[in-house]
Amino acid sequence: MPVGVEAEPHAVEIDLAGSALIIIDMQRDFLEPGGFGETLGNDVSRLAAAIAPCRSVLDAARRAGLLVIHTREGHRPDLSDAPKAKIERGHPSARIGAPGPMGRILIRGEPGHDIVAELAPVAGEPVIDKPGKGAFYQTDLDLVLKNRGIGTLLVCGVTTEVCVNTTVREANDRGYRCVVLSDCCGSYFPEFHEAGLAMIKAQGGIFGWVSSAAPVLKALAA
Repeated sequence: MPVGVEAEPHAVEIDLAGSALIIIDMQRDFLEPGGFGETLGNDVSRLAAAIAPCRSVLDAARRAGLLVIHTREGHRPDLSDAPKAKIERGHPSARIGAPGPMGRILIRGEPGHDIVAELAPVAGEPVIDKPGKGAFYQTDLDLVLKNRGIGTLLVCGVTTEVCVNTTVREANDRGYRCVVLSDCCGSYFPEFHEAGLAMIKAQGGIFGWVSSAAPVLKALAA
């Protein structure tokens, strides 16, 4: 039976049997002190604050038997899947593929590319390695979801205004219902976090709903 979840712009009913939890790009290089994000002058504690709420929802989703999907942004070691325009952006000494504090920046298989230990995938949980900001671009995410009969996504991860927002927009265009958990997301820029959430729930929920961990935990427990 569907369960109600308190959200903005209004409460939403969710069929848990057709729902999945997707945790976007909770990677060491973005969240941990000494990683790539911090070397750029960012306060990584703003992203790390999302780890504990994410973990509580992750544990509850696993207990409830929901499909859990993790994503990671990164590229092949030879950079054959990284557009030149993307590589050329950023500081010359901190570009994709350059040496970083946790290995080559945004390269699959490097330590910094790994998901933080607190949210590490377990056996059976798909990990989507994506070369872009959105989780549907150049990945098999849509196929994985359709094969499991998933129509609703509970969305967590970083950063709110970039990879989370892009993925929600992609999902919306493909017919998925998205519920973004505000305290399970984060940005290096608080004003971008708030703006990113506002865009999702604007105009009656143009891209989806915004909730938080507590209402979803309540729904999962029910």
